[in-house]
Amino acid sequence: MNTTSARLLTLLSLLQTPREWPGSELAERLEVSPRTVRRDVDRLRDLGYPVQATMGTTGGYRLVAGKAMPPLLLDDEEAVAIAVGLRAAASHPVDGIDEASVRALAKLEQVLPPRLRHRVNTLGAATVSVLNGDESRVDPEILVVLAGATAAQERLRFAYEAADGTLTRRLVEPCRLVASGRHWYLLAYDNDRDDWRVFRTDRVSEPHPTGVRVPSRVPPDEDAAAFVTRKLYSTAPTYEVSATLHLPASEASRRLGLPADAFQRIDERTCRLHGPADTLEWLAAKLLILGCPFEVHDPPQLRTYLAELSSRAAHAAAPVPHAPAGEAADSGSSALPPGEKSDFG
Repeated sequence: MNTTSARLLTLLSLLQTPREWPGSELAERLEVSPRTVRRDVDRLRDLGYPVQATMGTTGGYRLVAGKAMPPLLLDDEEAVAIAVGLRAAASHPVDGIDEASVRALAKLEQVLPPRLRHRVNTLGAATVSVLNGDESRVDPEILVVLAGATAAQERLRFAYEAADGTLTRRLVEPCRLVASGRHWYLLAYDNDRDDWRVFRTDRVSEPHPTGVRVPSRVPPDEDAAAFVTRKLYSTAPTYEVSATLHLPASEASRRLGLPADAFQRIDERTCRLHGPADTLEWLAAKLLILGCPFEVHDPPQLRTYLAELSSRAAHAAAPVPHAPAGEAADSGSSALPPGEKSDFG
């Protein structure tokens, strides 16, 4: 090793592999004496790396779990794998690690060499995920810019498309990124409107940090997630739902994924559902797949929507008139070129 720092990095890289290294083998790898290995191990310990040494013919050095996590050394393949995984977590928020995944992605992409950044971008462009329902796909690059500006307390400019399609330019002081349901939201102080605003990140484009750092503002609520949730409910249409389900209350709670206090027990086989809903389509679908009879008391809009679904379902289930023999034969022929087979068997 040319320098002590380079030798320490190599030693750390070796110790991060899940095995125990004899001092003689480390000395041979590093081309130094066993005494120098012992001194280098002491230097790593001073830096906070918990290196454990065991005595005997089968003993050696290994890195163990400590009280705090020191910096890790990653090779190229490991860095790319982690960056791709963090991008996937950022695009599809996971409860409990949503904001942390974006912070970690911002830190990692800041230090990725250009050659690795290109590999990460290539993998991201070549892969797609199946989205459920109205799940939005947020660009991880935009999340990284928003997270970086939030951490640096830096004013940010971006274009924003409202729900009605109106496009505006915004100058904000970002406060927190919040994952709620299937979307990411940015809680920020809007300088032009002199008030706090919540922005859906999949409607943000062209984000540019201004380089101007500002003192941290006190958010309207200590719990940013709770504030964003209240803000969303205050602007979304809500309905008070009341329905009788011919299902035990505990089973209805499990199947619908709603808290137990949303159900009132009527008897062993029946319960009453009470609570707010902001999407009639979602609630109707969940009720229909319960697999039990139910009666909707409120709201009337839900009964109307269920009647429309019933009409469409009846039309779809109606017998299809038989086509003439020639047409039937044509309709049953394969749309694939001769000799090719479908991947679906």
